[in-house]
Amino acid sequence: MKNVTLPIRFGIVISASLIAYFLFLALFNLHTNPIFSLGNGLITAFGIYEVIKYYKIKVGKQFAYANGFKQGLIAGFVGTLIFSAFFLLYATEVNPLFLAQLLEVFEGQYNVGAGMVTFVVAIMGFSTTVVLTLTFMQLFKDSRNTPNAEGKRDGEITLKKVS
Repeated sequence: MKNVTLPIRFGIVISASLIAYFLFLALFNLHTNPIFSLGNGLITAFGIYEVIKYYKIKVGKQFAYANGFKQGLIAGFVGTLIFSAFFLLYATEVNPLFLAQLLEVFEGQYNVGAGMVTFVVAIMGFSTTVVLTLTFMQLFKDSRNTPNAEGKRDGEITLKKVS
């Protein structure tokens, strides 16, 4: 449990930020414009970056790729689940006309309900989390291409000259 408290806390902060951003857009009636969903990606990216960075600082030399990856995934998934639940609540209880306004942007006749749109929001959040976590782990992982104290690289084999 100790290993998942950090990403859960960051996931809650990510979801709170996503909800605040959504409600801010709703004040100006911009929450139905799909272009503003790019802000969701930026918020999620910042949260995942920070949780991996904080975890790497916390564990120091014991930082492993798999554990850093797990921290980013858990934070993003928690944020996505909480935001998806809020989205469903907003679309069904707070503003029942929201889905009609949202689908009005797209041309065509769509017969989808709140569950389908919430599912799409969740899938988008999960996929964004996986891609961003993989991307940020490239920044945080230890390189095996740098020489160690003896001037050798990890996995490097030194051949001795035979005469």
